[in-house]
Amino acid sequence: MAISLSKGQKIDLTKTNPGLTKITVGLGWDTNKYDGGKDFDLDASVFCLNAQSKANSESDFIFYNNPKNANGSVVHTGDNRTGAGDGDDEQIAVDLAAVPADTEKIAFCITIYDGQERSQNFGQVSNAFVRIVDELSGTELIRYDLGEDFSVETAVIVGELYRHSGEWKFSAVGSGFQDGLAGLARNYGLSTH
Repeated sequence: MAISLSKGQKIDLTKTNPGLTKITVGLGWDTNKYDGGKDFDLDASVFCLNAQSKANSESDFIFYNNPKNANGSVVHTGDNRTGAGDGDDEQIAVDLAAVPADTEKIAFCITIYDGQERSQNFGQVSNAFVRIVDELSGTELIRYDLGEDFSVETAVIVGELYRHSGEWKFSAVGSGFQDGLAGLARNYGLSTH
């Protein structure tokens, strides 16, 4: 039975699951009826961060155009352009044992592609969630449903894996940004072109 988190909660991941090294982080969402006539494309992205909560380089920003970090320990498994159906819409595979030592934190985000141009925001998204699954057993360990009512945001940091005393923990973040992926990238120390 997965442990369900609320915004701001933190939980041990590896300490309570000894031997856990390979996980799948699933992100999902539904889009509400929207009459703007444009497609709604949500994307999962990941930032591998150092002790200062900044990305060391562009390769630490993992998304559909850069599907893995430099050593392949964090891999985005592919873009889902519709969000249709139940279950995970996009997934990221993480090999905790292989994550580079200078990566202290891994932030999982959902953004709306061209959200501002298409007048779309997270007020039109429902049932967004992040969950962590043990890749070997397929068991769901942790789940965080973003019940918050975001309205103007086009990007949300849903959760973070972070190192603490040699173990990995997970934090349910749920914080929104108004300027989409560019705002997230700037927040994590990367310039956007």
